[in-house]
Amino acid sequence: MGSVIFDKVLGDISRRSAYSQILIGVASGWATGFTTMKIGKIAAFVIGGSIILVEIAHQEGLIQVNWPKLMKKMDIITKQIQSPVVENHATLIKKTETYIDGKLDKADSFVQNSNKTFKKWYTKMIGDDNGPRITSLHIFLCGFIGGVALGIATS
Repeated sequence: MGSVIFDKVLGDISRRSAYSQILIGVASGWATGFTTMKIGKIAAFVIGGSIILVEIAHQEGLIQVNWPKLMKKMDIITKQIQSPVVENHATLIKKTETYIDGKLDKADSFVQNSNKTFKKWYTKMIGDDNGPRITSLHIFLCGFIGGVALGIATS
């Protein structure tokens, strides 16, 4: 029954008017943004609450935490993680720079050498050989993105 209602409400969105597409996009975007923010808040509450409960249990004597041992372990782990990163910092930056430069050069030469192919691909993607044209997908996506922003703002 739920899928029948879903099919009736949404169906083929491209056959609907631009106003309906925007409304459906905004509504689904708002639901996505609102839900995402609520789940994030719940996760933060659960994690923060757990930390507080552990501290209260420690203060009440229900559990015993060996803080010096814990801090010593944390220092050892921090040094194990930090030393390779610090040693390879300059090397990593240089490797990353070289890699990105190579990819940018490759992309630049690809666009310059295959300008016609790129234009052909772009016009095929947007569905018009005469230039850009707004499609139902563009309308829906604009509404959806606006709805996500609205959902995040209202949560």
